[in-house]
Amino acid sequence: MGNIHKWGLGALLAGATFLNVAKAEPYTPKNDTQVIGTLPLRAGDSSARALAELRSAVAQAPTDPAPAALLAQAYFDLAMARGDPRYVGYADAIVKRFSAKPPASLQVVRGTLRQYRHDFAGALADYASALAADPDLADAHAWRAAIFLVQARYDLAQQECTALQRLGRPVLHGGCAGLVQAYTGRLDQAYATLQQALAAARYDEHRLWLHTRLGEVSAWQGRPAQAEQHYRRALGLGQDDGYLLAAWSDFLLDQNRAAEVVKQLAGWEASDGLLLRLAEAEARLKLPQAAAHIQALDARYAAARLRGDTTHRAEEARYYLRLRGDAKQSSILASQNYQIQKEPRDARIALEAALAAKDPESASDGLAWLRSSQFQDPLLQSLGQQLARLRANAAPGSKR
Repeated sequence: MGNIHKWGLGALLAGATFLNVAKAEPYTPKNDTQVIGTLPLRAGDSSARALAELRSAVAQAPTDPAPAALLAQAYFDLAMARGDPRYVGYADAIVKRFSAKPPASLQVVRGTLRQYRHDFAGALADYASALAADPDLADAHAWRAAIFLVQARYDLAQQECTALQRLGRPVLHGGCAGLVQAYTGRLDQAYATLQQALAAARYDEHRLWLHTRLGEVSAWQGRPAQAEQHYRRALGLGQDDGYLLAAWSDFLLDQNRAAEVVKQLAGWEASDGLLLRLAEAEARLKLPQAAAHIQALDARYAAARLRGDTTHRAEEARYYLRLRGDAKQSSILASQNYQIQKEPRDARIALEAALAAKDPESASDGLAWLRSSQFQDPLLQSLGQQLARLRANAAPGSKR
């Protein structure tokens, strides 16, 4: 995960909410000589070597922003891949060295760190400033598109897709345009667009992300066998990717294959998002370790609240609904989350919690998005219809 030429700069934003709260909060080292951790390695894993090379380059030219930007981005990529927010702190420390007047490359990295904390306004300001200095920064366009997708501002996202096309970036453009199509009720077109981007992809990081998204689109189309094929191809690339593991686990849970989730997520307990899915699978199977994992999640969410961290609300809403059976608290959290993040997964938990709490008004924004976007997922459409009936039955003068 050492290079930075992947769509993950923008795409991981869509998955960051799975990973942005873990056991430890982001940690900033006190000095450049401090040992910040030892990476767990698999055979053939080049992450440690790549990081060592980047650190050496920064040490040799401490005032040069170019290697600093590469190292900061590499740390952020590791945080996303492995669900360990300490690496965000390391990236922060590097970027802050140049805070007086950061060049465009570091403004883009600072934007990624701000969006990680859901400071979307600050991130967009960084990207705008970077693009004012260099209008051809594809990474800034990709990240802006990702934020606009999260905010359901699809016209603005499409403008960024067009910019990526102008820059001759077919993979980034296809990934961007494919998601706009998927989120606005054009799943067949989205699948074809993402397939075209996949055909043009040269890097495994791009292939992994595109197969993951093709898996999601296939599932929304009601094609589970096709979805599984894409997920398995992504997994077969052998790279750590928290978003992939979360999406694959959600697919398996929707297919009532909890035992496979338990096997897949063994060793990923440091990531709250993945621990949540592991605990959910264990609870379904009535495994004894579920209780300890539920307690661990409870402690982590409590710690996040104490430090004022609200980036985890969608996951916590799911925790209250599926593991604590508290539909009311879930609906409150899901509604709060939906004010900030408006992707399909955010709408889903908002609708599920509202239905369980018999409170359709708590999901009114999600229902409005479902109508206006014309998103085609049969599950969300069914949830919307059930909530519409619940609302109608609760209306004054309705027959019960």
